[in-house]
Amino acid sequence: MPRSPHQVARALTALLGLPALLLGSLTASALTTATATPAAATTSGTMTVSYATKHHDAMNCDPIRFGTETAAAAPATAKSFPARIELPAGFQPEGIAIKNTTGYFGSRVDGDIYAADLRTGTGRVISQGPGTASLGMKIDSHGRLFVAGATGGDGRVIDTRTGKVLASYKFTTATPTFVNDVILSKDAAWFTDSRQPVLYKVPLGRNGKLPKQEAVKTVALSGDYVHDPVNNNANGISLTPDGRALIIVQSSTGFLFRVDPRTGVTRRIDLGGAVMTAGDGLLLSKDTLYVVQNRLNKVAVLDLTRSGRSGRLVREITSTDFDVPTTAAFFGNRIYLPNARFSTPPTPTTPYWVTAVTR
Repeated sequence: MPRSPHQVARALTALLGLPALLLGSLTASALTTATATPAAATTSGTMTVSYATKHHDAMNCDPIRFGTETAAAAPATAKSFPARIELPAGFQPEGIAIKNTTGYFGSRVDGDIYAADLRTGTGRVISQGPGTASLGMKIDSHGRLFVAGATGGDGRVIDTRTGKVLASYKFTTATPTFVNDVILSKDAAWFTDSRQPVLYKVPLGRNGKLPKQEAVKTVALSGDYVHDPVNNNANGISLTPDGRALIIVQSSTGFLFRVDPRTGVTRRIDLGGAVMTAGDGLLLSKDTLYVVQNRLNKVAVLDLTRSGRSGRLVREITSTDFDVPTTAAFFGNRIYLPNARFSTPPTPTTPYWVTAVTR
C-alpha cells in the first residue's frame, strides 16, 4: 500500500529520531506542494500575463515592460474535444481568441463576435458588429476582447461577459487602411495596419485601465521595412521571446521584422533564407513562433533566439481540413485556426469552420 508523506515521516522518526522527523516534515511539505500545483499548458487563449521590467538592449531601447503570453492549464479532457467546430453559415471568420474553454471569432461580413464552446462546438453571437469587419483579436485577464477593425481604421474593446463595447478607438481617417491584428503587452495594445506603414499603440493604465482617444499613438515604421503601396503589408503581430520588442510579418514579402516599440525602427529577422510567404497570424510560445501561411494552408514553426533577431524553420503543420486558415490560438497542446476560405466565393450559405491541430 502506498504511504502518505506523513506516514513516511513517522517511519523515519521511529528509526532515526528527531533529525528524521525534521527531514520527514520537509519532505511531506515538498510532496504536498508538488501535488497541489498542476502543470500549466501554454496557450494564448487563456491570457495569463506575467510581467517583468526589461532592460537596455543592443537596439538602444529605453527600458520597457512587456508581457509574455502563457496559459492556464487546459483540462485533461481537451483531447476529447472536437477537432472541428462549425461556424454559422456565411460568417466569414478571420480572428480568434480563446479563454478557458470558449473560443471567440470575428466576422469579416459585419464584425459580429461569435463565442463557441470548445467542448461541444455550440455557440452564439455575443456582440453585434459595427458593420465593418472584425479581424485579429486578443483577450486579456479581465475577459476583455481587443479587436482590429479592418477598413474601419479602428479598434474596439468588448466585454466578453456582456458583449458590451467598452471602448472604441479611431486610429486613422487615411485611406486606404486595414487594421489587421493586435497583440497585448502589460502597458499597451498594439495594432497593425496592412495598408499604412505604421503601428497603433493604445496605452493601458494601472490595472489595465482603458485610455481615452487622445492617448492613442501612431508609431511610424522605418529601417528595413519597405512599404508596398499596392499589397498587404504588416499583418500578424507578436512579442519577441524576451518580451523586449515586437515582431510583425509582411504579407507581401513574407519577411519577418523585429520592431523597436520606442522608435518604430525595424530590422529584418534572419531566418536563414526561409520566407514566410502569405504570412498571416503569429503565435508565440516561449522561443517558438508559429506563422500561419494562409493561402499555402500550413503553419510554419520557427525556433527564434530570445531577442528575436534570428531564427530557423523547424517544421510545418498541415491538415487536410485547412481551407485558408488565417489566425491561431492555443488551447492545451492544440492550435485552433479559423478557415477564411478566401478562394471560395462567399454567400449567405457558405460553410465555415475552425480546425484544431496538434502543435
